[in-house]
Amino acid sequence: MHDLVIRNGLVVDGTGAEPRPNCSVAMEGEVIVAIGPDADIGPGRREIDATGLLVTPGFVDIHTHYDGQATWDGDLEPSTPHGVTTVVMGNCGVGFAPAKPDEHDFLIELMEGVEDIPGAALSEGISWNWESFPEYLDELERGEYAADVAAMIAHGPLRTYVMGARGADNEPATSDDIARMAQLVQEAIEAGAMGFSTSRTIGHRAMNGEPVPGTFAAEDELFTIGRAMQRAGRGVFEVAPAGLAGEDLVAPKKEVDWICRLADEIERPVTWLMLQNLVEPDEWSELMDLSQAAQDAGHRVIPQVAGRPFGILIGLSTRHRFKDMPSFAPLLEMSFAEQAVAMGDPELKARLIAESAEIIEAFKEAEPMAYEVVNSYERQYTLGDPVDYEPTPDRSIAALAEANGVEPIEELYEQLRDRDGEALLMMPFLGYAHGNGDALYEMLTHPAAVLGLADGGAHANFICDASTPTWMLTHWARDRSRGPKLPLVDVIKKMTADTAALFDLTDRGVLEVGKRADVNVIDHANLRLREPRLVADIPAGGTRLLQAAEGYVATVVRGVVTRENDAFTGHRPGRLVRS
Repeated sequence: MHDLVIRNGLVVDGTGAEPRPNCSVAMEGEVIVAIGPDADIGPGRREIDATGLLVTPGFVDIHTHYDGQATWDGDLEPSTPHGVTTVVMGNCGVGFAPAKPDEHDFLIELMEGVEDIPGAALSEGISWNWESFPEYLDELERGEYAADVAAMIAHGPLRTYVMGARGADNEPATSDDIARMAQLVQEAIEAGAMGFSTSRTIGHRAMNGEPVPGTFAAEDELFTIGRAMQRAGRGVFEVAPAGLAGEDLVAPKKEVDWICRLADEIERPVTWLMLQNLVEPDEWSELMDLSQAAQDAGHRVIPQVAGRPFGILIGLSTRHRFKDMPSFAPLLEMSFAEQAVAMGDPELKARLIAESAEIIEAFKEAEPMAYEVVNSYERQYTLGDPVDYEPTPDRSIAALAEANGVEPIEELYEQLRDRDGEALLMMPFLGYAHGNGDALYEMLTHPAAVLGLADGGAHANFICDASTPTWMLTHWARDRSRGPKLPLVDVIKKMTADTAALFDLTDRGVLEVGKRADVNVIDHANLRLREPRLVADIPAGGTRLLQAAEGYVATVVRGVVTRENDAFTGHRPGRLVRS
């Protein structure tokens, strides 16, 4: 008698092999003990009928920011409603360990500035029962979660801990500073950290406007830390590379050059974040080829690519150009539905449009980039429900305005009122330079790349890309009409075996006897991704966007059903995973 049997499903095992119909998966405790034709699998104490359903490994999300949230929230939303059974956090050079007591506020402001996680929620929610990174892992180990959690040590808190204000202010590190940072990284890896992360992205700034500590770190600092990982014999080195700095383009090829040399020297995987930009929209292809050449030479240089464009969501529930106008102030205490009704008043509409136009016009000289963003109506699209992150040009505000014979700002205004004020617009900054997902398709199918950048737990009031797994299954594997689809077996492999392998998580990522009993049962034919909705459910009354999916029949973590029919069961078998 098995503990749990998922019976008679279409098994896609994560290896890239062809699907197996009428196949069953049996689990005992935390382990898969049998996979095969339904007739060959004995009974279970509990059984899930997967007839007509898809059965996959649990999804391994390698790019999240639950570093603070994991200390108070075991559900790990918004990732877990989308089949995610393992999360890796500590990305982009930000985190909360190591940390001296007088550094807590700075690290909170750093996380809030870089990842848009409400600072008040972090201040109220984080336990701070640690100083060192090993102590932070011990605190996580005491938690119970709806998915397994794993963490990297981040450059921002590390540099601040070792160098104090000098580190926070991005002053050059001395040889003693570097040696101490390397020592702490080695200790963290040996205690179970999954790796080390750093950010060199100018746009990653604390609330005070200062770049993340480590943004301008010299090569000696980065390579010495890498050598510490080599001595530990484990871990991934993650880089958010330099990119746009004002109007000057920092050549990413220089970044890829030192990343390749680092991977060569330390013999550890180095993964770096790659998105198509608007300035050099085709440069990603050359950078991908450089990474492939490094891989062909035996070095693990892995670009981390996204499953959909990166940008912001515009709506009454998030941010919009009228929100800070004087005439909008009386509406701020209303519900979004009430705001939408009030905005129907023609006089209020005229005042808001006039006030907005006057203020935005002032940006033209002082903030030309902000002016360009706000007025780029051809790059603002209706998102819809179910959502579409690869919208056609006719869904842009500019096109809709032309079709309706109105000015774009009037069209934007009316779109904000749609669906009782719950409608959202999508404005992509990265990954959509040509107005379609063709570049994303090429990145996703490139053999050098790994899927990441879902940012679970981050950008809480602007995006909700933690739902990327569901988008991969619906859009790329089933619904895409603007270009070729991705084979279902490839999509599953990208979210399971490939991501698990990057972090040497050899016990999961595939459905195989002896592997972890992390499994999804999905009604793929009817899977739907809904529009994000703003909720106020985090500490200090903080708000965030959550995005529902319909079609996850069951998610199993360590042999325990954590979600059933798109709802939590209350079971939290997930634990800390150490490297």
